[in-house]
Amino acid sequence: MKRAGTRMWRRGADLDGNVANFVESEQILESQGFFASYTQVRGSIPVMWEQVVDLSYKPQIKTVNYENTPIAVERHFRDLRKRYGDILAIDLINQQGGESVLSVAYREAMEKLSDEHIRYLPFDFHKICGHIHFERLSALYDDIKEELSRQGCYLRDPMGKVLEVQKGQVRTNCIDCLDRTNVTQSLLGRKALEVQLQRIGILEPNNTIQQFESLEEKFKLLWADHGDHISIQYSGTGALKGDFVRFGKRTIRGILQDGLNSATRYYLNNFRDGIKQDSIDLVAGHYQVKRGTPASLQISWKETFALPGALATFMAGAYFTSVSVRQLGTDMYQYLYTLMLAGVTGGVVALVRQQGRNLTVRPRLCKMD
Repeated sequence: MKRAGTRMWRRGADLDGNVANFVESEQILESQGFFASYTQVRGSIPVMWEQVVDLSYKPQIKTVNYENTPIAVERHFRDLRKRYGDILAIDLINQQGGESVLSVAYREAMEKLSDEHIRYLPFDFHKICGHIHFERLSALYDDIKEELSRQGCYLRDPMGKVLEVQKGQVRTNCIDCLDRTNVTQSLLGRKALEVQLQRIGILEPNNTIQQFESLEEKFKLLWADHGDHISIQYSGTGALKGDFVRFGKRTIRGILQDGLNSATRYYLNNFRDGIKQDSIDLVAGHYQVKRGTPASLQISWKETFALPGALATFMAGAYFTSVSVRQLGTDMYQYLYTLMLAGVTGGVVALVRQQGRNLTVRPRLCKMD
C-alpha cells in the first residue's frame, strides 16, 4: 500500500524504492499430500518517472529527479534481495520510441548497481513477438531456464519434510506491468508447474500440461483471471492480450476486446482515475484528514464545462464546414466562409491539445511524487 494507485497517477518508484503496481503472485499446487508453490513479482520500472495525462492517447513519458534514480533503484533491489534472494529482472518495454527513455534510464541505473546477485535482462516484447506471435517468448525462456532451475521452487512432501525452497525471484515489468507482464508470467508459471508435477511423479519427464486438456484449460483460466483482476485494480479494465493467456492464441474477438479496453482506459485515465486516486490515498492513509482544514475537492469549471464545450464547438464546426464545402461554387464569400469555419475548428483542436492537462480530472488530495 506504500505506492498504491491508478495507472497514470502512480508510476515508477519513490525515493524509498517503493514502486507502483507491485504484486507478488504465488502459484500453489497441492496433490497427493505434496505441497508446492512458485512465486514471482511484478512492479513498475523502479526509476523515478511520470506520464501525466493530457488528452493524448499516449502521454509523453518523462524521467524526474534523475539524480536520485540510482538511490531509488538501489533501495528497491536491496529490499527485493532481502526478501527473496537472487533477482532476475526482466524488462519487457520497447527499446525504441516513447518507452526508450525508460529503457535507457533503467539500464544505466542497473549498470551502476553492479550486484552479482541481480541480473537485468531487457527483452523487447513488441519487437520480438509483435502483436500475435507470442509463442516467440520461448526465446526468452531458453535464455533464462538455467537460472530458473537454480532459483527452484518450494516443495514439501506428505510427511512435512521440505524438499526444496525457492532461492530467488523473477521480477517482470512492462510499461504498466499488466499485459505483456501477464503473458510472460503465465509462461514462467507454466514451466514451474510442469517441473513440480514431474518432481512429485504426476508427469513423466518429457510430458507437459498441454497434453492434459482439463489441466491445461484450468491453468489458462487461472492466469487469465489473475491478470484481469490486477489490471482492473490498476487500469480499470481487464488485461490486454488476455485471449492468448486464456486460449493459447490470439483471436479476432480478443483483438477487438483489446481495442475496447484501450478506449475505456483512455476515458478512465483522463476523466475518472483522478477521483479514484483520491479515494485510494484516503483509504491508504496517505492523506491525513485534519479537523478544520477542508480538502481541495471542489471541481473547477474547466473540468465541468471546458471540454464538453470544446467538443460541441468542434463538432458544430466540422458539421458546418462539411456542409459549406458541399455548397462551394464560384462565390468568393462562400470560400472565405468555409475557410473561417475550418479555421475555427482547427483552432479548437489546437487549443484542446495545448490545454490538455488542464482539461483532465486530476487527483487533489496528494501531490505526485
